Amino acid sequence: MPWKFTVVRHLILAGHVVHVVTGAPDYVYTTEIQSPRLFLRKVLLDCGAVQADALTVDRLASLEKYSETAVAPREYILKTEVEWLKSIKADFVVSDVVPVACRAAADAGIRSVCVTNFSWDFIYAEYVMAAGHHHRSIVWQIAEDYSHCEFLIRLPGYCPMPAFRDAIDVPLVVRRLHKSKEEVRRELGIHETAKVVILNFGGQPAGWTLKQECLPDGWLCLVCGASEMNLPSNFIKLAKDTYTPDVIAASDCMLGKIGYGTVSEALAYKIPFIFVRRDYFNEEPFLRNMLEVYYQTGVEMIRRDLLTGHWGPYLEHAVSLKPCYNFGINGGEVAAGLLIDTASGKSYASDKVSGARRLRDAIVLGFELQRVPGRDLSIPEWYANAENELRTGSPVAETQDTIFTPTYPEDIEILHGDAMGLSDTINFLKTLSELDVVLDSSTSPEKRQRRERKAAAKLFNWEEDIFVTRAPGRLDVVGGIADYSGSLVLQLPIREACHIALQKNHPTKQRLWKHAQARQDAKGLGPTPVLQIVSFGSELSNRGPTFDMDLSDFMDGDRPMSYEKARSYFASDPSQRWAAYIAGTILVLMRELNMRFEDSISVLVSSAVPEGKGVSSSAAVEVATMSAVAASHGP
Repeated sequence: MPWKFTVVRHLILAGHVVHVVTGAPDYVYTTEIQSPRLFLRKVLLDCGAVQADALTVDRLASLEKYSETAVAPREYILKTEVEWLKSIKADFVVSDVVPVACRAAADAGIRSVCVTNFSWDFIYAEYVMAAGHHHRSIVWQIAEDYSHCEFLIRLPGYCPMPAFRDAIDVPLVVRRLHKSKEEVRRELGIHETAKVVILNFGGQPAGWTLKQECLPDGWLCLVCGASEMNLPSNFIKLAKDTYTPDVIAASDCMLGKIGYGTVSEALAYKIPFIFVRRDYFNEEPFLRNMLEVYYQTGVEMIRRDLLTGHWGPYLEHAVSLKPCYNFGINGGEVAAGLLIDTASGKSYASDKVSGARRLRDAIVLGFELQRVPGRDLSIPEWYANAENELRTGSPVAETQDTIFTPTYPEDIEILHGDAMGLSDTINFLKTLSELDVVLDSSTSPEKRQRRERKAAAKLFNWEEDIFVTRAPGRLDVVGGIADYSGSLVLQLPIREACHIALQKNHPTKQRLWKHAQARQDAKGLGPTPVLQIVSFGSELSNRGPTFDMDLSDFMDGDRPMSYEKARSYFASDPSQRWAAYIAGTILVLMRELNMRFEDSISVLVSSAVPEGKGVSSSAAVEVATMSAVAASHGP
């Protein structure tokens, strides 16, 4: 992680000898630090996450690789590391969240501290639940190793880490700049007026095809990790030892995947960050929260648009942002000071808040591990805002003596049907009526909802009819899935339900999101039917809150595509796989009833049915959607 270079540099500047145990190439450190007090030792003590490609983590392979790297040879590793620590007469161990390093320090009788924004027990726990239950002992061993640390130096954008006995928060740790923007551009031969985006996917863009038309006129792209790629003339290949912070700060925006280094540097240098979600890397929502919600620095790009080269709308959006991070970026210096003081014998234990902090982390960790594939990975507001110091006392809940009776919004006219007095339906109608109200970003208590509300506000033509449907979840009383084979079952509808708002418009009247419009313009066929969906409640999940497609994508020649091809289509981007439940109803009607859809369709989904709890949350979405499609397209 980039924080290591900054912290190590400050420790060396303070006169300390630093031994770094790493599997990284020497230049990663020597580019930033040149000192006789820096010693590098090449040893691999863990493996992180195994990536199938730049955007996909292989969960089972990650667990198996960790078992091979750190579990099977654990006894040998501990023996070797303890002997080495004693041989160099180490006074203190700082771990980049490498579990076995914490245990080795304890066995050698040396104090240790971790510096991180996430821990591997948190990352691997979800992998174990989803892909490898037989590896669950890995998580317990990692947590036990972390418990030997004296405390955790916790970086911004942190995940829940209850294994650590104590935590101290520090500001952003950011690598310093060596050159000015003008110097970097001059060395790369880039004119000062050119628009520049840096493509930074951790040096893993293998297999991607970068085309000249990816970039609008006047734009250049600097590519990291492209040593074996043939690039168009508007792409510039960066050397493998390029000092990335200088190039990021010299760019107008960055396109890449979210990690602590990229996020911290985008925030510190106020560089808009266009990101594409990674699958199954669980630190991402916490960092994305900082980018999008609090400091207006992030723009999400759909993976399909990344790979097909529809970058223009995202670049234009990015340069229109006004990043507003104005807090400390001296976390490296602060962390180094804490380490020096601790090594000198000072204690930073904070018994008054440690137990409460660990309980808070454990609650959030347990909450998130309940999720199944497709379930929201949500971050409670109270956790995202929590600091090391806890307030005393308990909040007093406001009470009302009268029962609230919901009323219909004044600007909603019901032309057909009835809300039947259901408060959730009336509240959904109220939400619809308020979508076109501009939110005050400085006062809105639900900052995370801004993006999905903004997208939803652009879905509908408010002068045309909108079809609203409701489908409840259901509790299986008797029979279970036997109804699939025609058996009788007993199902009890529950209070929680899914609501769908759907509108159809002629393609010439459809309001398109910018990237959807750009994709349609690129085809040169004029307005064609599209499907646009917004899902409320997924803003901080590992799935995107919006989805769009041309309805012609469902055609395979002159016939609707097979269900197998449809599954592959939606599986190509796991962050948008959820849309299959909504869009799939259209394909079913095309295949089973030979329906053809000549109008564009806009859909807003809002479901309160708990996911992964056996109460038919997906069925509620499908039934509500099919009801809305049937009502809007029926006789």
